[in-house]
Amino acid sequence: MKKKSLFFLMVFIGAAFITMSCFNAQAQTVKLTYSCFFPPTHVQSKLAESWSKEVEKRTNGQVKVEYYAGQTLTKARQCYDGVLEGLSDIGFSVLAYTKGRFPVMSVIDLPLGYTSGKTATTVINEVYKQFKPKELNNTKVMYLHAHGPGLIHTKTKAIRKLEDMKGLKFRGHGTSADVVTALGGTPVPKPMPETYQMLQKGVVDGGVYPIESNKGWKLGDVTDYCTADFTAAYTTSFFVVMNKDKWNSLSPDVQKTIEEINSEWVVKHGEAWDASDMEGIRYFLEQGNEIIGLDKKEAARWKKAVSPIIEAYVKVLDKKGFNGREIVDFTVSTLNSLQ
Repeated sequence: MKKKSLFFLMVFIGAAFITMSCFNAQAQTVKLTYSCFFPPTHVQSKLAESWSKEVEKRTNGQVKVEYYAGQTLTKARQCYDGVLEGLSDIGFSVLAYTKGRFPVMSVIDLPLGYTSGKTATTVINEVYKQFKPKELNNTKVMYLHAHGPGLIHTKTKAIRKLEDMKGLKFRGHGTSADVVTALGGTPVPKPMPETYQMLQKGVVDGGVYPIESNKGWKLGDVTDYCTADFTAAYTTSFFVVMNKDKWNSLSPDVQKTIEEINSEWVVKHGEAWDASDMEGIRYFLEQGNEIIGLDKKEAARWKKAVSPIIEAYVKVLDKKGFNGREIVDFTVSTLNSLQ
């Protein structure tokens, strides 16, 4: 009788131990929400989703990330504040959607003549490491990246010289809107998710964006021409940030694992921008559209036309107490060393 009692007691204790272990494992699981404005079919969204799965995999399930694409959790312009306010734990959007809020990092968006997304992504991270701007101190920066050359796209009217820009309206935001103005057009500042309908309905005559968007956002379906104005090409800065309190609540081991994943994924994003640019070119041409090149003389005119934007940026930064020239020079020298 005593042996039976001892046996059942041991079984009970074992079962209780297993139950407590499972309970503790569940209690230690951290659930994070991730908001991204890219549609789920876009390569950048797929990378964000794969990042989420990789975090769960490498933390052995200690961290689970619920990924929300296509502005389903927070809108593109609300994303950064959404992270600050806890509407999402992680956010992926565009710094320029809140113009003036990130003065130092906006140097990346200047029309410096970018040639690739990989290069632009390297530049933005080097600038961040160099200056560590306080403007991003209220979140934990996972990583930053930037797309390939932002070019002129139009519907119906081809742009072959600067004078062709006059009187036309272009969707643009932040610095890209300044580029439109400098080139003689009229900017209509709206986020990327609104661009397709604006072009389709004739609200704008064109847009300024990387050539990958012709496939990624299907903009090649509603445009006819791309002017390859590489000498005036800008880029757009993207952030992936996390709520600082949520980050600080993670264990050091988990933080280290996520940092390792971040360093891998920033490379993936840069490479994906270039690969998708090539796909965007193919898609654009398959629709029967035309890519227009500029000769050396005309290209120089475009470069000269946007140069005041760079000088204006320096002055604005100086007034804010920064050394605008130092920031621009570092960015330009870093870019030149890579191209």
